[in-house]
Amino acid sequence: MKVILIDDEKAMHFIMNKLLAKIAIIEVVGEFYDTASASLFVHHHEVNMAFVDINMPEESGIHFAKRMAEEQPHLHIVFVTSNKDFALDAYDLFALDYIVKPVSLSRLEKTVDKAVAINRYDDLGNENKIPNQLSAFVLGGLEVRSERNGIVKFISRKSAELFGYLLLHRGRMVSRNKITTDVFDGMPLKNAEIYLNTAIYQLRKSLEPHGYKHIVKSDNENYGLELTEIYIDSIEFEKQLTFISSISTSNINKAIEIEQLYRGELFGEKAFFWSLNDVERLSQLYSLFVKQLGENLLRSNENRVAIRLLSKLLSFNELDEDVVNLLMMAFAAQNDYFALTRLYENYNKMLHEELGISPSPEFISTYINLKEMLHLKKKSSGTRY
Repeated sequence: MKVILIDDEKAMHFIMNKLLAKIAIIEVVGEFYDTASASLFVHHHEVNMAFVDINMPEESGIHFAKRMAEEQPHLHIVFVTSNKDFALDAYDLFALDYIVKPVSLSRLEKTVDKAVAINRYDDLGNENKIPNQLSAFVLGGLEVRSERNGIVKFISRKSAELFGYLLLHRGRMVSRNKITTDVFDGMPLKNAEIYLNTAIYQLRKSLEPHGYKHIVKSDNENYGLELTEIYIDSIEFEKQLTFISSISTSNINKAIEIEQLYRGELFGEKAFFWSLNDVERLSQLYSLFVKQLGENLLRSNENRVAIRLLSKLLSFNELDEDVVNLLMMAFAAQNDYFALTRLYENYNKMLHEELGISPSPEFISTYINLKEMLHLKKKSSGTRY
């Protein structure tokens, strides 16, 4: 994946280059200190993703993103900023993602995973698509895009939230009363009803340039989304899981492909309160799936892949002892004594700080046995740590 960096600070170019060099599929093909130079480059070279600072001289990162949405709709824009609130506004309208400084490798990896998932779907054969397919990516965030016009720019946050809300009802019609209670909770009833009418209008206007205004259905007191023409990554993830009742050597590669659909929790950092049950349900499905996949990868000596997937799972729930156990086994299989010890110590410290408890006796025993096993292997080989 070819990416460019746009930032007026030389230090950020150095930091981003150093971090992105650790992601195998990324190639930095250009570095720019202003958006004009970056625009010229994008129009004459293949570029898949642009990391853009919002606060830029002359033209801001947001204005650059607006232009790219029209001129290069398939270019993934990732905002890199020190201002979280401002970045959130920008993300709702134009960006694939936003990253708040300081930038970390794990955060960059999540962003790249998101872009890869979108590109993978875009590359599917035509037999899996309809003309001008509308796609909704709700795992790890909320992004909607069409083949024709790229990202759907929702007019307001509430219209975007309403789209996500109706999406979760999977084509079922939902009463006005339920929507105002769930989506406009805490607002006076009369105001909520007016706001709902406005949000429905804004939602239709947002979808109209993409040819999808018609999917917002209404009949007096109910609203819904017609989903027959929409690809939804969360639904695809659940559907693919049904094809694999258990993971074995015969389907392990397919299982790895399915895992890549899950870029993060449902709606990511937005965490709408009305979606919490579905967030937890999908999170549990993913967790059980990756644990089973991790066990099979370890049995197949695919230790590096196991470490990558288990580390991703652990980033969603750092207190999951089962995942830490599997990761310790993977590090031990790699003869990585330091990674094993660091993981154990960090987990032990986190339990004390967050919950005021110690690891289970079984967990401690596993760690001791793995450490002793590595000591014996090192001793027999005559090498040192």
